Amino acid sequence: MNDVSPSRKFASKPRSLLERLTDLISPGPDSRSELLEVLQDAHNRNLIDADSLSMIEGVFQVTDLCARDIMVPRAQIDAINIAHSPETFIPFVLEKEHSRYPVYESNRDHVIGILLAKDLLRFYAEEDFDVRGMLRPAVFIPESKPLNVLLRDFRVNRNHIAMVVDEYGGIAGLITIEDVLEQIVGDIEDEYDFEEEEDNIIGSPDGRCRVRALTEIVQFNKFFGTQYSDEEVDTIGGLITHRFARVPHRGETVRIDNLIFEVLRSDARQVHMLLVRRTPQTAPSETERH
Repeated sequence: MNDVSPSRKFASKPRSLLERLTDLISPGPDSRSELLEVLQDAHNRNLIDADSLSMIEGVFQVTDLCARDIMVPRAQIDAINIAHSPETFIPFVLEKEHSRYPVYESNRDHVIGILLAKDLLRFYAEEDFDVRGMLRPAVFIPESKPLNVLLRDFRVNRNHIAMVVDEYGGIAGLITIEDVLEQIVGDIEDEYDFEEEEDNIIGSPDGRCRVRALTEIVQFNKFFGTQYSDEEVDTIGGLITHRFARVPHRGETVRIDNLIFEVLRSDARQVHMLLVRRTPQTAPSETERH
């Protein structure tokens, strides 16, 4: 006699962690918003810690971002000209300390491959060393490619870097698997992190600026000609958080005097990146939600 009940007999096997995470990012915006509120409440009641909440929010954030949002801009890409000899560019490689370098021919829009720094060791062991023969295939993606799709492609293809191209086929930027993972786990110290103070504020031709949230208010005031006080907070990210009276979410904006601040990256603990643009007229500061 079989004493196993039908309900147990046909019970489905436990779902994997990946399946459960997939369920989290599948619902529409309304369900997702409600779920985040539940998770925030769980954090407030000490049921989950801040790091766990931050990573879960990062998973949701990845589904809303595209390559354009987090790529290393074209002007900051450290690339190698195939026409140069190894003796010429090896000092450059040692100075920059990256693990991978785009290699171009003729001009920077014509990337012909990716050179791994470790492959340059063969230069000292092989008399017939050929840089072109050492190149790995370059991957090209559009600026609009969603990060969740890109992360899957990185994993499936075992690739770590992709060149981002604009609508005209020119190189717009560069993105790595670490750039994507940082949206989930937070900042990872790597070769593309900001190293110089002048990199805290990066302007674009349309007049908008990407501003690192850790930029000190003194530097921000000097660049934008503002007079924000640093008595209560030291950084522009701290000023924005103080204005919201909480950590703002990606996409939220606040207007202070004649500047509009849009949150590009944030997690449960702090703001990471802002987009700043000027508004023609000076108006009372206000906070907007999207």
